[in-house]
Amino acid sequence: MATGTACRLYCAGFKKILHSEIPSPLAVRRAVSFSEAVHEGIQSVEGITAVRISSVDDLDRVWSSSRIPVFVDPDKVAVTTVKPDVVIDAILAKRNTGTAIDDARLVIGLGPGFFAGQDVHYVIETNRGHNLGKVIQHGPPEPDTGMPGEIAGQSVRRVFRSPGDGVFISDRTIGEPVREGETVGEVAGLPVKATLDGVLRGLIRPGTQVFKNMKLGDVDPRGDRSHCFTISEKARAIGGGVLEAVLMEFNRPN
Repeated sequence: MATGTACRLYCAGFKKILHSEIPSPLAVRRAVSFSEAVHEGIQSVEGITAVRISSVDDLDRVWSSSRIPVFVDPDKVAVTTVKPDVVIDAILAKRNTGTAIDDARLVIGLGPGFFAGQDVHYVIETNRGHNLGKVIQHGPPEPDTGMPGEIAGQSVRRVFRSPGDGVFISDRTIGEPVREGETVGEVAGLPVKATLDGVLRGLIRPGTQVFKNMKLGDVDPRGDRSHCFTISEKARAIGGGVLEAVLMEFNRPN
């Protein structure tokens, strides 16, 4: 969702975006996540390129090249040093991990765990359905359902999870076709199996330390490989909500 939001803002003309990350990102849809730049140094999504930086001193250089800087910043140092106009918490942890309403002129939280008007200015609804992408100006969003979104009639079955604690090992790649029951990796010697027929839409990075029942990937039952490499309709809707919130704030009459 962070990458989808960044792309939506970038295409709308907001070019000075800083994408912060943790040292070992846990993205599943890695083919469309700027978090991959943490490992690869560079990542492009739908024609927009992000590059890893080692210091906030590199921001202007990267921005001048029309790219998005990715900064490993688990302690959120950039918020206090860069002093951005807008802070967007797109961690999707289902709880607030430390974002405060005074972090910037405008602070936006995505999904459950935030209360608009209290710890953030606005919350963007992330639950699929009628209100997806809605800008909430007061109060919380819909509670976490714990259910994956439905694709082609499939919800829980399209997601596969870790059978135990350990390091995820796999030689499979995103976009590959899979069959239900087919082994796509292992954790601590235990097989990780595809949950239905389709294509691997997402797969956590091999070598990642995982825990039992952690989401490792998902299968798209539609079988269209191109969907694995483009931003989802959900991420676009949420990004649109963020864009609306930004424009609401900065187009507000004085």
